[in-house]
Amino acid sequence: MKKNTGILSTVAEMDILHQSEAIFLFATEGILIADKQGKIVRVNPSGAEMFGYEPEELESLTIESLIPNRFRHSHVEHRKNYNEHPHARSMGSGMDLYARCKDGTEFPVEISLSPYHNSKGAYVIAFVIDISIRKKAENKLVTYKNELEVEVEERTLVLKEAIQKLEKTKDELDKALKREQELNLMKSRFITLASHEFRTPLATVLSSLSLVEKYADLDENEKRDKHINRIKSSVRTLTDILNDFLSLNKLEEGKVIVSPETFDINDFIDEVCQQMQGIAKKGQKIVFSCESTHDSDTVQIDPKIIKNIAINLISNAIKFSPEEGSVQVIINLSADTIIMRIKDEGIGIPEAEKKHIFERFYRMSNAGETQGTGLGLSIVKQYVQLLKGKIDYISEENKGTEFIITLPRQL
Repeated sequence: MKKNTGILSTVAEMDILHQSEAIFLFATEGILIADKQGKIVRVNPSGAEMFGYEPEELESLTIESLIPNRFRHSHVEHRKNYNEHPHARSMGSGMDLYARCKDGTEFPVEISLSPYHNSKGAYVIAFVIDISIRKKAENKLVTYKNELEVEVEERTLVLKEAIQKLEKTKDELDKALKREQELNLMKSRFITLASHEFRTPLATVLSSLSLVEKYADLDENEKRDKHINRIKSSVRTLTDILNDFLSLNKLEEGKVIVSPETFDINDFIDEVCQQMQGIAKKGQKIVFSCESTHDSDTVQIDPKIIKNIAINLISNAIKFSPEEGSVQVIINLSADTIIMRIKDEGIGIPEAEKKHIFERFYRMSNAGETQGTGLGLSIVKQYVQLLKGKIDYISEENKGTEFIITLPRQL
């Protein structure tokens, strides 16, 4: 009975050996067995095929023969360290490992190491897997990812540009809408203003014409002249209103072209003041003076625009100042600038309303029945800006207002 048991045990051991040999020979991964000196003592067919060798060729080489030249020196050190503390593990964890074929080509691999001992000594079994296909797939995935990121960036850039264009279009539409609303408001205000401001002077003209005809028959020249002057005054008022609207329209449409000319500013403004004296109230005086720190009073600027600014501000000073008062017009010349001051003794600007005085159609609450469009100062400010200047003012209610225009002496 004991003899049969021994036979069976031997048969079982042979079966295990045969199974192990079959695994070694038919495994699809490469299996290499090396001694402590790194010499390959055995390799399976898959391993030999993987490296492009015949099995017997590999059994005369060292493990370093299968490693790329750039890694051989360091691998010798790694092998020595492993032999001091042998244990089953993956090789080069977290690193990209490469093996070298007989023809010198390289391919990526994964390697697991397992130590074992037998009667002849200590050995290391290396299990090698060629991961070229996986690496190609990974590289393709990385390339695709990078291309996708580039495409996303490009699409994002296109989207940003589209959004910017939409925002620009929106801003332009908002500006156009605002402009349209302003124009509609201007039309509405113009209709209201025209119905109010035009009615009084036109009524005056009609009534005065009727009376002029009556007094002509009665030969009453003094009364007739009085009504003729009333007609002239009313016509001037209507003309001023229309001029304000025409000036505003030209400014808004960019039709006012700055045309600098060389002229004597002293003589020019003095003449404007003399013309304005003709429309002054009873007893009002327009006092002009010019102070210069320069040898010449010659300037190079647009005389038409300067005249419009001066006439507008002097007209306001006359309208809002009492009879027997004075309007001062002062020119200060330096080497680089023209400073024009128009100062009146009129009603002044209420403190709470100062922030509105350059707004279109704005009429001060203390203007009373004084006729006007509320456009004058808005027009003056735009004229000043065209001449690259600035406008300031000093005002106190019931004591008067002074406007200060600062302009370059030469454009």
